[in-house]
Amino acid sequence: MACSLIEHKRINTTVAKAKALKQYIEPLVTKSKEDTTHNRRIVFANLRDKYAVTELFREVAAKVGDRPGGYTRIIKLGNRLGDNADMAMIELVDFNELYNATKKEAKKTTRRSRTAKKADAATVAEAPAATEAPAVDTDENKEATE
Repeated sequence: MACSLIEHKRINTTVAKAKALKQYIEPLVTKSKEDTTHNRRIVFANLRDKYAVTELFREVAAKVGDRPGGYTRIIKLGNRLGDNADMAMIELVDFNELYNATKKEAKKTTRRSRTAKKADAATVAEAPAATEAPAVDTDENKEATE
């Protein structure tokens, strides 16, 4: 299951299996943040899949490099029709672009609205000063003053 999660970035399973998988894979992702031969061998001993280890150390470790922990998210989906088991989706947090994009946009719009108000006040204050700029002497202005 851990290899499937690394390969597909999200899988659907039961809640109990998702919680067990979370405890199993979080230390492996932490080890992948430091790419050494020793860490690769430890992770390979647990996963036993060369492709999954390579994927974990290249793509996953690059995205979670600055995250201090909490690399997976469990979302409950409801009950399965056949046996009424509690189902859940477990996913790697940094690979869900839809959820991460909406979170970041909300913060940016809040900041933009605050700075826009300050910018409008600054332009209003500067606007009268801009209209009072000294006029350039032209031939018409010289004739009118004489």
